[in-house]
Amino acid sequence: MTRVWTLLVGLSAIAFAAPAAAQSAHDGHAPAKPAADAGCTPEHAAMGHCILEGEGTTTSAHGEQMPAPAEGDAGCTPEHAAMGHCRLKDDPAPTAHGDHTPAPVASDPDCAPEHAAMGHCTPKAAAPAVGAVGTDLPAGDAPAPAPPSDWYADRIFPKAEMEHARHAMMVESGGLLIGYTSFDLEYQSRKGHDGYSWNGEVWYGGDINRLTIKNEGEGAFGEGLEGTETQLLYSRAIGPYFNAQAGVRQDFGPGADRTYATIGFEGLAPYWFEVEGALFLSDKGDLLGRFEAEYDQRITQKLVLQPAAEVSFALQDVPESGIGSGVSDVELGLRLRYEIVKEFAPYVGVAWSRKLGDTARFARTAGEGVESTSLVIGVRTWF
Repeated sequence: MTRVWTLLVGLSAIAFAAPAAAQSAHDGHAPAKPAADAGCTPEHAAMGHCILEGEGTTTSAHGEQMPAPAEGDAGCTPEHAAMGHCRLKDDPAPTAHGDHTPAPVASDPDCAPEHAAMGHCTPKAAAPAVGAVGTDLPAGDAPAPAPPSDWYADRIFPKAEMEHARHAMMVESGGLLIGYTSFDLEYQSRKGHDGYSWNGEVWYGGDINRLTIKNEGEGAFGEGLEGTETQLLYSRAIGPYFNAQAGVRQDFGPGADRTYATIGFEGLAPYWFEVEGALFLSDKGDLLGRFEAEYDQRITQKLVLQPAAEVSFALQDVPESGIGSGVSDVELGLRLRYEIVKEFAPYVGVAWSRKLGDTARFARTAGEGVESTSLVIGVRTWF
């Protein structure tokens, strides 16, 4: 029984001692801090385990006795100062609220943006490195730097071989030379004598400069060739869709042969109209002109309906060639072709032509008709 009473008395003493300690802390009577310790480290002092030598105490807003920050220390780093372990030289004294914010150190070229954001250091505006290019340069409106002229592969492989490889790459990536040939041949069933006609074009070159040859002609079965025309042209791109052309044209046929200086254009107009125009100045001073347009209306992926129109004119009468001044003749056509493959397409259609003005008068004088309508069957190929 004596032991039981002894145990109860001990428990009661412990129970009453805890509230008393809590009340003492609440009333500002905290236990005294240990005295200054020569072996106290800044880390232990910051946690309140000890007081650094030479360090006093300060009273917080709640009345607590806290170790005062150490005086400015030449070995104090901004990181330790930010955590309150030490105080930088020239650091301002604590504020009225007891705060102690270390002042940023002098500008430092090695200051990282993360440390600068936390106030550990002040970044220094570094000058661009020697030879800096691209995004290494500071923002501004200075002229763009010259592109690099050294090739890393030249350090490993012979420079001459690499120059050859780079040239081949640039040619195949934009300077490739290619050729193109197209040819239309058709049979014309018309009143009187059936006839035939052809139209071909060959060009060779790149995206900008090309050499172009055009040839066309027509004739009648049983009467021979009515006329043929050949053009040798230099073609140069003047935009994404148009080429300018200049060269010579030579006519052959039953009438007088003529040589012409030629200047013209060809290209793809808005709404996918293929257009072509040219002026011809003969060695006799005769000026002729021509304009052509056609449009491919796809009915299916392989079936294409193509309307076409051609208008010719002359500045003056050319009786030897049967051409009158003004608009000399007009041709209209409508052809339906079936592309067995893209490079080979037979077609059928109808073509109408009419000579006008003085050209019609010259034709009547020669006993020729001025108007003609033909059913045509032909084939178009290209490669």
